[in-house]
Amino acid sequence: MVKNLFLLPGLFLAIVACSQDAVPGKAPGKWKPGYLDIHHINTGRGNAAFCVFPDGTSMLIDAGELSPLDARTFTARNAAARPDTSRKPYEWLVAYIRQVQSRPGIDYALITHFHDDHFGAWYPSAPRSADGTFQLTGITGVGELLPVRTLVDRAFPQYDYPYDLVRDAAKNGRGEVEFGRTMANYFAFVKNKKPGQEAFRTGSNMQFRLLYDAATYPGFSIRNIKSGPWIWTGTDSSVVSHFKPITPDLRTWPDENSLSLALTISYGAFTYYTGGDNPGELFEGDDPLRDVETAMAKVTGAVDVAVMDHHGNRDAINAFQVKTLHPQVWIGQAWSSDHPGQEVLRRLRNRSIYPVPGDLFATNMLEANRLVIGSMIDDSYKSQQGHILLRVMPGGGSFYVIVLDDTQPLLKVKSVTGPYSSKSRLTNK
Repeated sequence: MVKNLFLLPGLFLAIVACSQDAVPGKAPGKWKPGYLDIHHINTGRGNAAFCVFPDGTSMLIDAGELSPLDARTFTARNAAARPDTSRKPYEWLVAYIRQVQSRPGIDYALITHFHDDHFGAWYPSAPRSADGTFQLTGITGVGELLPVRTLVDRAFPQYDYPYDLVRDAAKNGRGEVEFGRTMANYFAFVKNKKPGQEAFRTGSNMQFRLLYDAATYPGFSIRNIKSGPWIWTGTDSSVVSHFKPITPDLRTWPDENSLSLALTISYGAFTYYTGGDNPGELFEGDDPLRDVETAMAKVTGAVDVAVMDHHGNRDAINAFQVKTLHPQVWIGQAWSSDHPGQEVLRRLRNRSIYPVPGDLFATNMLEANRLVIGSMIDDSYKSQQGHILLRVMPGGGSFYVIVLDDTQPLLKVKSVTGPYSSKSRLTNK
């Protein structure tokens, strides 16, 4: 049974809150050995999730920073900057990480795909690195202030799929502000900061490992589900290509979103899914292969917590994925009035495909969504604003969703929901 701790009598509140070290109105308890903490950090400018694994190994999944020149950031379509505009988004990410990290630096940094809200956009006035060789935005800003030991993205080492990202980024950016300069800045960061780089090994469950005390936590693993055209088959570490071979008439396909990385994090009976901006819902005229969610869901199976693909946008979270993953919790890393699409929310509340709908949490919910979608927003979401800390208890048997205030630099708990009993890996057996 799941409970919101705001609703519990005082004594039971204290007992349960102690079990996961978070009490509304106070700072969240620090990570402890055995915890799996996944912080979905809200800057209002893109995606970032900072993970601390049971032995203290850390992973940053994306470090988004929209360009301040992007017209979306000036309108009601876009979320407000959080906590405020006194620092750059990458600086707020670093300030957050320093409050919750188990040890200095970042062991793994994963960039799901090359869109500004996932790895940062170059803009002329962005601060320069200490050596002056690149500018600070998104992952390049985070990596300047916090050492990144291993960097993984969707295209290393050739950066040539579906086109040459070194040579042709400027003309293939599909409307992103200064995409060619953004890629050049990313490459300058890699050249000068020299993080260790690895190709994402689709199908592997050995690439991302516990680095400090793996023997104590044999039930922990990360499975690489998808990268670019490659999707795990569900057998050993074998993969299959989902897309057609690239030919001159297919130079603009597949798009960047459909190339996103996807993975699952498992700990005992618990499983978590995250998949960048992978799409799954087709519109008239779309290539059927643009639905990558169906193929991924077939091998992912049931999970306990799922991050909404593409922030919950209209082209994602199709009915097959909802039915197959059927998580207890959905997390929406949202920053736009497109997040979520009304059609998506209807699928997530449809009991014919989702007999026991999961609880929904969003980092942002815009007034524009409330005006268009209406009461379904308030009826569906457990929380609509704030950083979202997913805390999985030692052994992975249960977990909590802890919402943190995103209006101030020092972290403070707004609400605690749980405990949830983990069940996904038991369901998959």
